[in-house]
Amino acid sequence: MTIVCNTSPISNLAVIGQLNLLHEVYGAIVIPYAVANEVAKISPSCSQAAMIPILPWIEIKEVKLRQTVDSLLQQQKVDLGEAEAIILAIQLNADLLIIDEQLGRSVAKQKGLKITGLLGALLEAKSKGVILQVKPIIDDLIAQARFRVSADLYSKVLSLADESSIDQ
Repeated sequence: MTIVCNTSPISNLAVIGQLNLLHEVYGAIVIPYAVANEVAKISPSCSQAAMIPILPWIEIKEVKLRQTVDSLLQQQKVDLGEAEAIILAIQLNADLLIIDEQLGRSVAKQKGLKITGLLGALLEAKSKGVILQVKPIIDDLIAQARFRVSADLYSKVLSLADESSIDQ
């Protein structure tokens, strides 16, 4: 199974010390160089992010379709990490792209990619028994990583996880 990941799911999990969740849920993941470079910018303040280049389960791959990346940057106005992640997912015929940003998600769907976000990955982690609850991790993401999630989405994810907002 080929899983491509954009910057924010990796960086947000790294900030809260939960980067290994991606490995436990998906095994190996692939990131483009632009994502590796974006994560490297936060690595001085985040020890888990600094480990990404040496983690054996994260493979950094070059995007070969540069013109397509440039086209996405100009026409769709996504950032470089998103553009490379989307095009790398197409290039590798990936089974899944993990991406959070709305515009990037929309473009990925238009391109026919199967997507999930960090919250979907947390739901998958719970369904596989990797974590017992999603709520404490979402709360850590909000408090420590400044992860933005609407109240409606927060409630929906907790409902899908069979948790309530008052569970401890």
